[in-house]
Amino acid sequence: MSKTIKADLCIIGAGSAGLSVAAGAAQLGRKVVLLEKGKMGGDCLNYGCVPSKALIAAANAAHHARTSAKFGIKADPVVDFPKVMDHVESVIAAIEPHDSQERFEGLGVTVIREHGRFTGPRTIAAGDKTISAKHFLIATGSSPFIPPIDGLAQSPYLTNETIFANRQLPDHLIVIGGGPIGVELAQAHCRLGSSVSIIEASTILNRDDPDAVSVVRASLLADGIDLKENQSAAHVDHDGHGFTVRLTNGEEVRGSHLLVAVGRRTNTDDLGLEQAGVATDKRGIIANDRLQTDNKRIYCAGDVAGGLQFTHVAGDHASTIVRNVLFKMPAKRRDDIAPKVTYCDPEVASVGLSEQEAQSKDKSAKTVTWPFKDNDRAQTEANTNGFIKVVTRKNGDILGATIVGKGAGNEIGLWAYALANGHNIKAMTNYIAPYPTRGEVSKRAGGAYYTPSLFSARARLLVRLLSTFD
Repeated sequence: MSKTIKADLCIIGAGSAGLSVAAGAAQLGRKVVLLEKGKMGGDCLNYGCVPSKALIAAANAAHHARTSAKFGIKADPVVDFPKVMDHVESVIAAIEPHDSQERFEGLGVTVIREHGRFTGPRTIAAGDKTISAKHFLIATGSSPFIPPIDGLAQSPYLTNETIFANRQLPDHLIVIGGGPIGVELAQAHCRLGSSVSIIEASTILNRDDPDAVSVVRASLLADGIDLKENQSAAHVDHDGHGFTVRLTNGEEVRGSHLLVAVGRRTNTDDLGLEQAGVATDKRGIIANDRLQTDNKRIYCAGDVAGGLQFTHVAGDHASTIVRNVLFKMPAKRRDDIAPKVTYCDPEVASVGLSEQEAQSKDKSAKTVTWPFKDNDRAQTEANTNGFIKVVTRKNGDILGATIVGKGAGNEIGLWAYALANGHNIKAMTNYIAPYPTRGEVSKRAGGAYYTPSLFSARARLLVRLLSTFD
């Protein structure tokens, strides 16, 4: 017999967005029901950000040892791949308690480990329970998109959800897809000792600044990765020992393992959304700027909301939901000021408009750049690849920034802060940057904006006139 639970808020999905809202609502005294059919922590903890960055850290350790001769140090690292994966698992285990069922039940959340499905505008069925709530949040995330490539479905391919369970170092890893996930995992495996091929129908990282991508491409080629850009996979064959991928141009790529990383699809199937009056499109759930669906009692957040698919965006969505639902304060999603980072080497990070986007919207937009080769810290580290590129309005208001280079993901935070607070590029000249740090490139970029006017003939004339008062 079905048991009915009444709640203030019912959340489907225990990933970043769902957990953040659940914790906030419960600590504010609301009765919260949290539904999760899979693992607590969602994709980020179990299959995404956490394991991939742990793998990348191990790969970079091997790479640094292998390339240390430039510092007068010789090393020949031996990669024990099962122990590398032990490291990955240990990082997940260290973070797991923060996302655990026990922690959230300790906060007062009712956690139900069942699939949830709407049975009406204000009810959800989960196992033998029915949840009736004032408000609902759909935070079901996304899953790997599997393209309809001939023969792929019949082969034992890997995705980001299965590759971290693999404890055998691939002899040759074939990666279909040159987006952030594909590039990160391809380079990590290459640096751990695998031969790697990337097959990409367009160009790698095609949503990033082309100049920045050129720097990454050179690094991947230097690592020995075989790049097949502007080529598509037409057929996949697995003979029990390895994979053969035939490209549309007739070329064949042979490998021991195959990773499919061509994009993601939002998880909206079998949620009973039609029963709840919630509409979807190819991007995900249709919602307004407040993340409210057509059913005003139901909100969505994270990947399923059809915008940028990043953990920090899901976290910001959670803040928007809490303000709207609990504090009755109209708050809007802010995907347009969220930074993006791909954690390859060198890293690529951006926020706001790209140079091309800015120019298409405002022909008077200005671009300034500063290369890491002119940064003293980069010189001391013998790692001068990359640059910062900033786009502004004619008056200096910041429109966006791109950084490619070591630690770009850390450095982009300053520009995300500036953009979120409406700062003019003058703000970058006002602060004092510690020396020697890579962060100095931000101040240098700010200075570069003013260089043409600061050292112009008019400025020299002014200084000459002022000197008459000495």
